[in-house]
Amino acid sequence: MNNHKEEVFQIPKCQILGVQIAAINMEQVLHIVKKQYEKWSGSYICVSNVHTTVMSYEDPEYGRIQNQAVLALPDGKPLSVLCKKRGFQKTERVTGPDFMLEMLRISKMEGYRHYFYGSTRETLEAMSKRLRTEFPDVIVAGMYAPPFRQLTEEEDKKVIDKINKANPDFIWVGLGAPKQEVWMAEHKGKVKGLMVGVGAAFDYFSGNIRRAPKWMQKCSLEWLYRLLQDPVRLFKRYLKTNFKFVWLVLRGK
Repeated sequence: MNNHKEEVFQIPKCQILGVQIAAINMEQVLHIVKKQYEKWSGSYICVSNVHTTVMSYEDPEYGRIQNQAVLALPDGKPLSVLCKKRGFQKTERVTGPDFMLEMLRISKMEGYRHYFYGSTRETLEAMSKRLRTEFPDVIVAGMYAPPFRQLTEEEDKKVIDKINKANPDFIWVGLGAPKQEVWMAEHKGKVKGLMVGVGAAFDYFSGNIRRAPKWMQKCSLEWLYRLLQDPVRLFKRYLKTNFKFVWLVLRGK
């Protein structure tokens, strides 16, 4: 008789502007993913921030995509702070780049296979070089930089076949929001491996973009550091979404 009891995970969730944010921290995420990644193969994890949460509030379809994820992690510091204020005291910020790095660090012991989808060929080459240097034992099952256009049905089928032949445990998707979440939702159940949308993680890891100092991250100022590096593209986005987020939260949404 088998007395082994399967571990049951009850993931606490805090609803913020309609998005079910996982009110957890990095240690908890790593534990849960380690236990569940095989069961979650073909599903996806969203790494949510203020921008994606406001977009989810404004676009019900995008909100549905966020809530269909097995986890919507609190990437944005305001999300983790709000979770704590609403009673989820163990919540801490879990960023896409940090989560990807932590998974790479434990991969030698666990034997995980990784696939990287997104960004440009140059960025993936720079990532590959750093992986060989810092994580020489990590198994890179494959990398693919899609063209900056919608793939044809035939092209998409080839991409799916390519990923599945590589048999990855994790598919890191670096397309930026909302494109990466839409891509993951469209490929749910079609690819082998747990998909994780990690935004700018590829650019950070390859050295294309500098990460904010730790003190700025802890003070919820990473957005400001990114804004100073790319003001033309990010000013309107941050001005709109950050103020709208505060306004909606104050209204009890």
